[in-house]
Amino acid sequence: MKFAFALASLLLTFLVACEPDTGKQGTQTTSPPAQVQQQVTKDPVSGLKWVSVAELPREGRQVYALIGRGGPFRYSKDGATFGNREGILPSRERGYYREYTVKTPGEGDRGARRIICGGQPVSSLGDCYYTADHYRTFRRIRP
Repeated sequence: MKFAFALASLLLTFLVACEPDTGKQGTQTTSPPAQVQQQVTKDPVSGLKWVSVAELPREGRQVYALIGRGGPFRYSKDGATFGNREGILPSRERGYYREYTVKTPGEGDRGARRIICGGQPVSSLGDCYYTADHYRTFRRIRP
């Protein structure tokens, strides 16, 4: 019995000595639950991941700035109604979303990259999304 007590005391002393000292008492050192992290990285309205303007490709940043200024745009289809047939973006009335081409270097045509913005005026840039794969996936642009 004395041996078990001594062993338990020694083990407890070892565990306490090995615990890192953060200099803060009672502070949680583990990561927040996945749900909390998800709320930070995803738009609560659409459920899509955020992307900052700075994270957009150079061409995307240029088009985003043009949208804010109201153009001029390179392609005749820029500003056309985006139907959201894929159903990935939040459901809105027809005509709410407009699409804009983000040129892909090396592509001979419009390529697959787009910025989709909704609301009026679109130049307010409050409800915009980026897709790099022709509407298969979207990320909400954080203005």
